Amino acid sequence: MKRCLGPLRILAIIALAALGGQTFTHPGWAEDQTIVVASTTSTQDSGLFGYLLPIVKQKTGIEVKVLAQGTGQALDTARRGDADVVFVHARSAEEKFLAEGFGVKRYPVMYNDFVVIGPKDDPAGIKGKDVLTALQTIRTKAAPFVSRGDHSGTHIAELRLWKEAGIDLVNHRGSWYKEIGQGMGAALNMASASSAYLLSDRGTWLAFKNRGDLAVLVESDKRLFNQYGVMLVNPAKHPTVKKEAGQRFIDFLISPEGQSAIAGYKINGQQLFYPNANDPNA
Repeated sequence: MKRCLGPLRILAIIALAALGGQTFTHPGWAEDQTIVVASTTSTQDSGLFGYLLPIVKQKTGIEVKVLAQGTGQALDTARRGDADVVFVHARSAEEKFLAEGFGVKRYPVMYNDFVVIGPKDDPAGIKGKDVLTALQTIRTKAAPFVSRGDHSGTHIAELRLWKEAGIDLVNHRGSWYKEIGQGMGAALNMASASSAYLLSDRGTWLAFKNRGDLAVLVESDKRLFNQYGVMLVNPAKHPTVKKEAGQRFIDFLISPEGQSAIAGYKINGQQLFYPNANDPNA
């Protein structure tokens, strides 16, 4: 004997069929599975995102679209409401972003360091010096130096170091100093082609293939510390922000599982980033 299906049961079957093949980690998260993260070129060029985002998708169901920009550009993208999360590395700029009300809360995620790179034969003679002495020597000898010049976290750090070295780039800049307004990969390529010095984050350097005659000449100076932070864009400023999915992405990054995943990213056995979400001062 055939049984007739009531209209509610028929609707339920149709709904289940429409959802076939989809997997949700929570029934309330179906609409917020894709987020936009404005981040630095270093997290992209180092290969970290290529390694980490598939893990994020597997563990949380979140699909992440990355806008890889300098930190200044990434924060401006978020100010316009064109991103849900920002993941950058310039503490002063991040705090300004929060003070303006564009971010909800800053979370430390990880760190690595900057290095000064230059020709292996080191015509300026800076190898092994502290970073301030190295920059003073580069300026005195007018050795070619490539600057990103893009308001990125690396560029901000570079300008801070020149200032700490007592060098006024506004009034004492010559043809030796070249600003290119591009990312880390482009700056490394130009330095390689022109045998110039530059400041790079270590992660991008380790992933960089076109090294030519370049080598790390200055490192392990406490002034070269490079901290990364992540923030949810404030939904009160931009109601289109996917706050639930964005916060879940952040929560994964700072969780023990996410921190372990970050620590597991290596190139030729060398760890590129060091998790420190539990450091309240980072």
